[in-house]
Amino acid sequence: MTSSQVGFWHFAHAYVRGSWRNEEESTFSLLAKSCHDIDLINYWMDGKRCLKVSSFGTLQHFTKENKPTGAADRCLDCSVEPTCPFSAKKIYLQRLKQGNTGWPVSVVCRDTTTDIESLTEALCYGPYGRCVYNCDNDVVTNQVVNMEFEGGATAAFSMIAFTERLCERKTTIYGTKGELNCEGSGPVYVFDFLSGQKVIHPSDTSNLKQTRLLGHGGADYYLMDSFISAVAENNKSLICTGPDESLASHLLVFDAEKSRKENRVVFCRREDTVKM
Repeated sequence: MTSSQVGFWHFAHAYVRGSWRNEEESTFSLLAKSCHDIDLINYWMDGKRCLKVSSFGTLQHFTKENKPTGAADRCLDCSVEPTCPFSAKKIYLQRLKQGNTGWPVSVVCRDTTTDIESLTEALCYGPYGRCVYNCDNDVVTNQVVNMEFEGGATAAFSMIAFTERLCERKTTIYGTKGELNCEGSGPVYVFDFLSGQKVIHPSDTSNLKQTRLLGHGGADYYLMDSFISAVAENNKSLICTGPDESLASHLLVFDAEKSRKENRVVFCRREDTVKM
């Protein structure tokens, strides 16, 4: 069982106002945000193929019907803005005033010398200053995916927009001999049914102190480190997955979205039947 906590303001930034808000212009939420989660579940299943999938999800809250009475089309002109947690003033201007010129401010205002004046102008006329209840977004804000794999193993995944934590996973694995829990970058907690003992496995992030690749909880660094080491040492074993695994995960994501749209259980395709 895994959940992806997108973060309330991050979803508003990227999936309501931003580049991944509209399926026709980009893609659907599950592929844009949570293909990595489905990929992880596939990897944890150790080669067992997913047989069938069901999925449910809707666009909630960020709709024109939910626009507060008296709200303007842009945050900088809005009398309701002080009571709105998704306000562009709070997400961008407040961060810049606190000295944050990186993401997400850098996405809104791409000037190399970002200042209040240029950011304010971008919010006045650009897409990131729009009211979240008055955008052209159509991607879902929540989605659950249920999967059944060979051998009877099952997995459940949830993507949640409205969370305090930003882009963190919460995972629980229920086994016959114990239970495993992990949130974010760890540690990993393992409870043994027989002994009744819980063991804590801390995550080793010591290498991250030597690099500026801190994105995605340090995964950017380890991805590049493994690839460069594999090439330098001519050692394929350092690359854990390849195109076959990527194809299987993407097919599963598309099958899940097909299930959601058609409101039915989808029996998954075999990778060897797909024409490339």
